[in-house]
Amino acid sequence: MAGIICGTGAYVPSYTMDNDDIAKFVDTSDAWIRERTGVARRHIARQETTVSMASEAGKRALENAGIRAEEIDLILVATISSDVVLPCTACEVQKELGAVYATCFDIGGAACTGFVLAYNTAAAYLTGGIYRTALVIGSESLSNLTNWKDRGTCILFGDGAGAAVMRADERNRYLPVTHSEGVKGAALTCKSRCCGTKEVPEEAYFIQMDGQAVFKFAVRRVPEVIREVLEKNRLVPEDIGLYILHQANRRIVDAVAKRLNEPIEKFPMNLEEYGNTSSASIPILLDELNRAGKLKQGQKLVLAGFGAGLTWGAAVTEWKGS
Repeated sequence: MAGIICGTGAYVPSYTMDNDDIAKFVDTSDAWIRERTGVARRHIARQETTVSMASEAGKRALENAGIRAEEIDLILVATISSDVVLPCTACEVQKELGAVYATCFDIGGAACTGFVLAYNTAAAYLTGGIYRTALVIGSESLSNLTNWKDRGTCILFGDGAGAAVMRADERNRYLPVTHSEGVKGAALTCKSRCCGTKEVPEEAYFIQMDGQAVFKFAVRRVPEVIREVLEKNRLVPEDIGLYILHQANRRIVDAVAKRLNEPIEKFPMNLEEYGNTSSASIPILLDELNRAGKLKQGQKLVLAGFGAGLTWGAAVTEWKGS
């Protein structure tokens, strides 16, 4: 794919819930949650919406890239938790930012793989010369889809948005790898209320997850897809500066690092602060690394996501920055 990331932005709600807050309404503890997930707290939207967080993250990414909203040709928003069905979240972001020349659409359903799929989609458009500049956003209000009585899921999820500005660049041409396995989709589900019936139990409208199945899927498939994307681009692990993985669970990231025989230092994590923010997790982490000066010019990065469908994928990019 011929595209570079030239700016990043993120937004998370100011209100937080730590593990002790969660323990007030489900049978758990701070030690239990930290040991099993690595999560200490999560940011929860109160006044914010999926659209407002996406817009603010996008605004900050444009500022970081040093470009005007009018220069954006394409806006893609990955989300499963938008506060609007019509118009799509991307069009609402266009309106808020004043990106009047952009084509806009959402990418949904893949949940935690969403940002990687949106990134790859934008890169394909840039490679084809259809667009020159894209704004790719992951934004989630997962607290609205969480069953706060279900200990297996409510300890995991948080809200937030992350964004990246991409520009066409022939020097950054790497091929992505993506996969889907619909036969195993029952491991992670959430039904839509727009088609609800009395026969559907209330909890079906919240995220339901077979934690063990998802864990086993992730620790197997993520190392596989990373090896595959490296081989496809004639790279070896030593060529990669950092692996930016979806932030689902510390044990998953640890397991992926071990299976790749790569040092854990090459796998940055921030899920202690934010929990699992689904499609927003990769761009939030990318923005934190960018603003902390931890991304170096010319450094090769692997972006890897895994989520509903089941779906998973990886992409290689070379960091250019703003």
